[in-house]
Amino acid sequence: MDTLSYKTISANKATVQKEWVVVDAADLVLGRMGTKVAKLLRGKYKPNFTPHVDCGDNVIIVNAEKVQLTGNKWTDRIYLRHTGYPGGQREITPAKLMEKSSEKLIKKVVKGMLPKNKLGAQLLGNLYVFGGAEHNMQAQQPKQIDLNSLK
Repeated sequence: MDTLSYKTISANKATVQKEWVVVDAADLVLGRMGTKVAKLLRGKYKPNFTPHVDCGDNVIIVNAEKVQLTGNKWTDRIYLRHTGYPGGQREITPAKLMEKSSEKLIKKVVKGMLPKNKLGAQLLGNLYVFGGAEHNMQAQQPKQIDLNSLK
């Protein structure tokens, strides 16, 4: 048996094949969509996935304002943050965050599903969210992808 043929191949910045994909968020459940988008950003659907390298795709999400939440999560769920000052804890519900910006809500959800390090911040930069059906990334020739076909 030739043991040299069993070498593990790690992807690096030069060998990674990044693509541009478009996801239509209309009538998708926010959390389920977020997990699949996080996997796409990370590159977990690719056979050459390497945990410490940005080998994921660039993801464009359109129709962000048409995303759904099940149950009473629009009003019952609370996102907390702190200003850093005494008594500075602030809370906001998904409904109020959606009124301000649907892009911020989706980015917040996906950010929570990425690694909490420099790589996670870099991966979040590969996410582009648009509230309407139009986006300004036609020059990259993105391909439409159906999230329901992914596991």
